[in-house]
Amino acid sequence: MIRLLIAGCFISSGLLAEVTAEETAAFPLWEPATLVPAASETPLLQGVRFSVIKKREPEVDGYNWLHGLALAWHNDMLFSFWGHNKSDENTPTEVAQGRHSLDGGVTWSPVWMLAPNVGSEARSHGVFLSHKGILWAFLARFGAAYADLKTEAFRLIKAPLSQEDSDITWESTGVVADGFWPCDRPVPMENGNWIMAGARIPDGPGHAYPVVAISRGNDFTRWDTVAIPVPDDHLDIWGETTLITAPEELTAIVRAGGTLDHALVSTSLDFGCTWYPVQRSNLPMPGTKAYAGQLSTGQRYVVGTLVRDHGRVRHPLTLAVSRPGENYLSRLFCIRDAVAHGIPGESVIGAALSYPYAVEHKGFLYVAYSNDGGRGKNLNSAEMAVIPLASLK
Repeated sequence: MIRLLIAGCFISSGLLAEVTAEETAAFPLWEPATLVPAASETPLLQGVRFSVIKKREPEVDGYNWLHGLALAWHNDMLFSFWGHNKSDENTPTEVAQGRHSLDGGVTWSPVWMLAPNVGSEARSHGVFLSHKGILWAFLARFGAAYADLKTEAFRLIKAPLSQEDSDITWESTGVVADGFWPCDRPVPMENGNWIMAGARIPDGPGHAYPVVAISRGNDFTRWDTVAIPVPDDHLDIWGETTLITAPEELTAIVRAGGTLDHALVSTSLDFGCTWYPVQRSNLPMPGTKAYAGQLSTGQRYVVGTLVRDHGRVRHPLTLAVSRPGENYLSRLFCIRDAVAHGIPGESVIGAALSYPYAVEHKGFLYVAYSNDGGRGKNLNSAEMAVIPLASLK
């Protein structure tokens, strides 16, 4: 029997064969005894503060496309970065740009460059990690049609001195994972490694598949990737992935799309070394990326368009939570709908509110998201909602 050592885990060909034979019934992410609410049944969260991180203004800065916001609190500053392109989505002219805020995102610094494109390769959106005084950014780098996709890591080595200071410096530590686009922040596991979820795009445009990357302890310059098995009847997906971690089990929530109207799900019982094949869950979700985690209150959460009657559109933007200490999601809240009068940001019938990213800080959940203003093609503005955790009880 062949045994491979990946990320400190021995994986045997026999174990992988057993995993792929597991049942494919709907997996209960939502409390099985109750229906997920429809949009009209979903209460609007109160006390939410909204702001605009980056307005879409090609007439000012020349940038046509924006997507994939990330957030992190670091040294009492809130940082954000995203993929930006003066041309079309996921083409070699893409760059990673960002902003910082000293007032919790009410106002933002001038835009700064995190990583320019390099020759025929784009550098695009990704995720943040603040750990032991260092702010890391892990982002996708790729050529035309996603050729040679990889993750490159950067460290902030010259921090801003003020809100208006855009003279900051990021240093590349090089390629840290091959065939991996990070979609979810790194999370520590009890075995001493870290894990982050993402997507792999082995065959160019059309399909993407779920994958995780596992660190070697606290060395963030080397990550081993583990593909999550996808059965033949679920191959028509764009499998961007997010994780909920627990000591005994990891739960991967995967974007489906196409004719699949629910999130896909997979679990791992060995710190991400092996995974059950993805299967349909009972959590409604159109073809859009979700973001998940666990709050300090002990509540699991998922952000996305999760209403029962989503109709395969990307609104409203909702937040599902569990009861403290429980696994099943059981309450659904509306963060905002496409039309939301009286708040900063775009309010347009049919606007797509997508690609959320969340970070908790001092009693609030900060949720960044894209808003296409009804234009389509991810011609987005970057916006944020700040949600009091007390409103999720």
